[in-house]
Amino acid sequence: MEQRTLGRSGLKVSRLGLGTMTWGRDTDEHESGDQLKAFLEAGGTLLDTAAGYGDGESERVIGGLLASVVEREEVVLATKAGISRRTSERVVDTSRKALLDSLDQSLRRLGTEYVDLWQVHTWSDGVPLEETLGALDTAVSSGRTRYAGISNYSGWQTGRAVTWQAGWPARAPIVSTQMEYSLLERGIEREVLPAAAALGLGVLPWSPLGRGVLTGKYRGGIPADSRAASPHFAAFVERFLHERGRRIVDAVATAAEGLGATPVEVALAWVRDAPGVTAPIVGARTAAQLRGSLTAESLTLPPEIRAALDDVSAPERGYPEA
Repeated sequence: MEQRTLGRSGLKVSRLGLGTMTWGRDTDEHESGDQLKAFLEAGGTLLDTAAGYGDGESERVIGGLLASVVEREEVVLATKAGISRRTSERVVDTSRKALLDSLDQSLRRLGTEYVDLWQVHTWSDGVPLEETLGALDTAVSSGRTRYAGISNYSGWQTGRAVTWQAGWPARAPIVSTQMEYSLLERGIEREVLPAAAALGLGVLPWSPLGRGVLTGKYRGGIPADSRAASPHFAAFVERFLHERGRRIVDAVATAAEGLGATPVEVALAWVRDAPGVTAPIVGARTAAQLRGSLTAESLTLPPEIRAALDDVSAPERGYPEA
């Protein structure tokens, strides 16, 4: 698999990343191990998780696999902090204490002394930005992470955070941003992608398959074994089960048929080769599904196909971005 540099940093990652949001919850340890093996066999290196995935269960599973399946140095390990769950309640806390406590807990679950990329999972108005970013400085200077990133920041939030980190005295630079991006969700094209390009950030799209909708699996209803049928992810998927989504999914299916490819390959190739993108983060329920995604490595969309997909999925634009 082709390797790309993450933003203006020296960190190289595979141009597809492996997402682990369901590991330890809807995906058991055995299946997770099979996914990791398939990803590594394809040349993948970027492994993405978060403290908030399954209340740390994803990290615990990865920790076990790092001890039995793969050497720590063979993967680029990325995790996030700032979002947790207490029972069913989503809690956001980006204070210095919460973030650094979360990082230490992540390292224990992962069974490692450091992660390669540590990201603030979301913006919070409840904590001064300089306090949140100060935690990134501490994490890098203490050796607990090699690089720092952000996630789910708007355009102005991205600009403010990166320019603060570029100030004086010298601080740990932000090298990446992780954002939702797919043919069904192109909102980051308005401000975040231009900001990332101007500021030298690598972009790591999450949910590049439109929360699974772009696979085409929901064209005839909701399969019993799908995320939309899961109590954990039903609301997550339903956001794109609408008429506009249907038109986009139909266009992807038509393109796939003409190219002799699958809708998964077409949707992934579109995101992967979008300007500014470093590596889409791909999740799967099974190793077989993941292998179907990894075959996108061999597909490059013809310009006319890409243009047609751009047209059918174009986001609304207005003042001032238009």
